[in-house]
Amino acid sequence: MASDNLLLEQMLAHADPSQVEGLSRFFKTGPGQYGEGDKFLGIKVPVTRAVVKECWRGIGMEELEECLNSEYHEVRLAALLALVEMFKHNKPRRQEYIDFYLSHTKGINNWDLVDLSCYPLLGEWLLDKDRTLLYDLAAQGKTIWEQRIGIVSTMTFIRHGQLRDTFAIADILLHHPHDLIHKAVGWLLREAGKRDQKALEAYLAPRFQTMPRTMLRYAIEKFPPSRRQQYLKKS
Repeated sequence: MASDNLLLEQMLAHADPSQVEGLSRFFKTGPGQYGEGDKFLGIKVPVTRAVVKECWRGIGMEELEECLNSEYHEVRLAALLALVEMFKHNKPRRQEYIDFYLSHTKGINNWDLVDLSCYPLLGEWLLDKDRTLLYDLAAQGKTIWEQRIGIVSTMTFIRHGQLRDTFAIADILLHHPHDLIHKAVGWLLREAGKRDQKALEAYLAPRFQTMPRTMLRYAIEKFPPSRRQQYLKKS
């Protein structure tokens, strides 16, 4: 039976079984891995973006919800990318879109789904608002994905020259046990450092010897090689 959900229909039409195994391996879907049990259609991100570009104007919230509840990773990604487009182009409904996003985090359950959606949505929304929500997600998120949303959403602030929240939320996650959080925090610290290396070095000074090695490596990736080695030798 044909679906009356245009986005879902188009995504299913672009399935490529030859890509499923590779994507499943890349996103760690094996037993005990962070993406355990996730299913793929075999659709690469550029194809998903192209489908979304063609379809997003013709779908409503019910269709979006159906896609975000899909068992297929790429369909959930398409829903999130469509939501970003809707948020960009319909300012009067932005609160509705943010509420929808926050009430559907169960479907935002891998790093790419987080990273491609949270800062164009939450980051943009909170630019001129109180940001306690991100601190709460980082500290009390029910999953590592909600916690990752807390830190990655600050990318928008960094791009506007606002670094304080990135450093403060990094502190909340500084000794988190999961490698995917280490990488996210290190990545956002690196981005902050590209804006203001002195501010990043001031942040690192009392912390770099005890922070996770992966986090530190990501944070100092853009430093001159000699400076990187100074940090790594002392950590």
